[in-house]
Amino acid sequence: MQPVRPAAVAGMFYPAGADELQSMITRLLAEATLPDGPVPKAVIVPHAGYIYSGPVAASVYRTLGAARGRINRVVLLGPAHRVAVRGLALPAARAFSTPLGTVQVDAAAVEALRVLPQVSERADVHALEHSLEVQLPFLQQTLGEFTLVPLVAGDVDAEDVAEVLRVLWGGGETLIVISSDLSHYHPYAAAQQIDRATSRAIEELRYEEIGYEQACGRMPLSGLLLEARRRGMTVREVDLRNSGDTAGPRDRVVGYGAYVVS
Repeated sequence: MQPVRPAAVAGMFYPAGADELQSMITRLLAEATLPDGPVPKAVIVPHAGYIYSGPVAASVYRTLGAARGRINRVVLLGPAHRVAVRGLALPAARAFSTPLGTVQVDAAAVEALRVLPQVSERADVHALEHSLEVQLPFLQQTLGEFTLVPLVAGDVDAEDVAEVLRVLWGGGETLIVISSDLSHYHPYAAAQQIDRATSRAIEELRYEEIGYEQACGRMPLSGLLLEARRRGMTVREVDLRNSGDTAGPRDRVVGYGAYVVS
């Protein structure tokens, strides 16, 4: 078994040097407005390069500062971008490494998931997948030490994702993170219209109305919204922008939304 899964995204999605990375995250968090409300049970965050989606992601990660030392386990789900997989994939690695240090995979949680037919171990699915790893430096900076349950979602329905989340739900020590961008490569004004509709559906827990063209992480997102609806929880938009607002041109933009679930 591969002992440590090194960061595959350093230098592409965020700075490869620890000092530069930490400085960037510190700045992004400082520039974000601290939302009102309690520490969330779950967050929904984008996963593009930090110059594009980092300011939007920071708007939710700033809410976690008060839970440093209390949250000690993160359940992290994102979509598969490079390798097709049926169900949800666990890594073969026992830890994930970023320039800010190493995060141990929660071995007990992994064992609890192995009995579920929709969960498999697929090192190849995780090998070049960025949707999970872009979240780790933000989590390391805000939470300090924690264990990780990393899952990449492929061809899977909302019910199967919700079942996984129920197994891992835990209490105040567990944070659920869903990694998803919104619309891709539309002109600026069209993207704004599409993303506003998607954002309303997310806040109203109407996961059935969210298509793949609206959110690349539709399946893990749908599973969370389904489980949140069953538990009578609320979802609140914290930030909604696109790459045309942050660091890119406006002819073909990618949408980014940040949400808290409590």
